[in-house]
Amino acid sequence: MASYWLLKTEPSTYSYDDLEAEKRATWDGVSNPVALRNLRAMAVGDECFIYHTGDEKRIVGRARVVKAAYQDPKASDPKLIVVDLEPLGKLPNPVTLAEIKADPRYADWELTRQPRLSVMPVSVEHWRQVMLAAGR
Repeated sequence: MASYWLLKTEPSTYSYDDLEAEKRATWDGVSNPVALRNLRAMAVGDECFIYHTGDEKRIVGRARVVKAAYQDPKASDPKLIVVDLEPLGKLPNPVTLAEIKADPRYADWELTRQPRLSVMPVSVEHWRQVMLAAGR
């Protein structure tokens, strides 16, 4: 069974639109040990929410892991890893962090407890709740 994840990105650096334009991308730039552990746990077929940080603070789209974790070819540190993604589509109604924080059903999600973590798991329940809130 596939797992679900949330990946954060600063849209002025790399946005969901960039991922859609490229059709496939290497998700790099992760250095936090917990976030790296989460990247290592990803498998081909897992689905991810793409979350825009900065001024937006909202989940904007979905992607699928098409290549599991491997050493970042641009980094000299072997601990730094990446995964490859393909876009699955924008959410019809992006779901904001404010909406998520206002809903007690999300209280135990890392997004509300560890908001700086750039790669985090998403429970099946939270995935479904976000998809419903997004109009899917």
